[in-house]
Amino acid sequence: MATCIGMVARVGGAALTVLKPAARQCSRQRTSVFIPHRFSHGVRSSLYEHVREGYSDKPELDMRVVCEETDKVIANVESRKGDLRADDVSKIVCVWQELQAVRTEISELEQQKSNIGVIVRALVTKNDKKALANLPEYTQTLQRGRDIRNRLNQLYPKETELDEEHYSRALRLPNTTHPDVPVGDESQARVVELVGEKPEFDFKPRGHVELGEELGLIRQRHLSHISGHRSYYLRGAGARLQIALQNFTLDTLQRKGFIPMVVPDMLRGAVFEGCGMQPNAHRSQVYSLDPARFPDLSLAGTGEVGVAGYFMDHAVNWKDLPVRTVCSSTCYRAETDTGRETWGLYRVHHFNKVEMFGVTADETGKESSQLLEEFVSLQKEMFSALELHYRVLDMPTQELGPPAHRKYDIEAWMPGRNSYGEISSGSNCTDYQSRRLNILYEKEDGSLQYAHTVNATACAIPRTIIAILETHQTKEGTVRVPRALQPYLGLEVLEKPKYTPLKYIGPNQHNRPPRPPPKTR
Repeated sequence: MATCIGMVARVGGAALTVLKPAARQCSRQRTSVFIPHRFSHGVRSSLYEHVREGYSDKPELDMRVVCEETDKVIANVESRKGDLRADDVSKIVCVWQELQAVRTEISELEQQKSNIGVIVRALVTKNDKKALANLPEYTQTLQRGRDIRNRLNQLYPKETELDEEHYSRALRLPNTTHPDVPVGDESQARVVELVGEKPEFDFKPRGHVELGEELGLIRQRHLSHISGHRSYYLRGAGARLQIALQNFTLDTLQRKGFIPMVVPDMLRGAVFEGCGMQPNAHRSQVYSLDPARFPDLSLAGTGEVGVAGYFMDHAVNWKDLPVRTVCSSTCYRAETDTGRETWGLYRVHHFNKVEMFGVTADETGKESSQLLEEFVSLQKEMFSALELHYRVLDMPTQELGPPAHRKYDIEAWMPGRNSYGEISSGSNCTDYQSRRLNILYEKEDGSLQYAHTVNATACAIPRTIIAILETHQTKEGTVRVPRALQPYLGLEVLEKPKYTPLKYIGPNQHNRPPRPPPKTR
């Protein structure tokens, strides 16, 4: 297993602590030829390949619950959005039971093989070569040993095959669901809280694109030949607004004991899969690099993946729990499954986001739920400081995704759209990610226990910019800067810049200006 040492700088006031590589002893090791594996539904499992290549331990899935409470697991699967059904769960149980039967037989035969070795050595010691040849016990024991070896040679490939099939199926299972989560699609989301009041205007409010273009903050026009659709530029006060939001959020969370982190934007498929995402799936939202040049590298759609990868195959000292981490990163999303919001900053291919990530103990079963509530409370504190009107939603089963046990979304009122729009979410993933990525904590007696993980958006920059521009716009077309942002932005009002906007001189326009004449010398 590949190992590495990482450093946790500070956790809620605790001293510096070294993250320890988490390793477990294997009772039996055998090498086998690695063959790239594909799930039964046609998607390659990067996580399984990662394990087979020796980089990590196998995911420790809780199959006891799946086997003993199969009806509950089936009900949970069918309440989620996905392609798993009751028959798939039943097949997972059957494959697991068959795998356990093969492993039991292998274990018994290996013990018999060991006992036979002891008997043979004792007979060789007590008898000379000529006597051994005529000793029935010796010849019968040797034959029994050959029979066992032949049977084991049949069982070892069978175990490998069943192990592969088991993971190809069982890794698709979603997390358990909190009993209070609403059942159904997004229309069943439950409003937990409304905060603030909708802004009132004595004029028709503009949308953020119109405001942003008029104030020289945003450019989306004439970019299809430069950076493609769903891309954008922020300039002048628009760029400063992004930096101000990042710094405001990072400062707020560091004062609360969060450890800042810079994470990679490119990560291996195993990390995505361990977080509950499928970079190789059909119509995946993940951008993958050219596999011929950069095999198994994809661009992260959230800082959560990078932070989870930091803790992968490591154990945190229990005294430092919960670990609260914050990172600011650029996120990349393909947005291939929707034709909605094709214009504006609401649904774009790249954006900056500040993300909270927590690692908790699992001693009482309540630690991760409490941390999720803490994260949501911090989200509310920051959005209230930005003087936004928003609502907190308890998201229903079909909106959880595979890893979440429970998820809250926060939607801000966006007057230009005349609707609420999601600006953040927060999820309690319990031990779903930690069992796949081997994220553990070390107890006082040195024993290891699977941690729980929690993640939440602290600030998704483009959508927060939408809410700020549309909420704080004035009749004159300027935008009032929320008081909490003024020290970071150095402005009280966003006004039209003094410089002249760029003039488009490219093709495909009615009144294109003439090209410059040849220069005469």
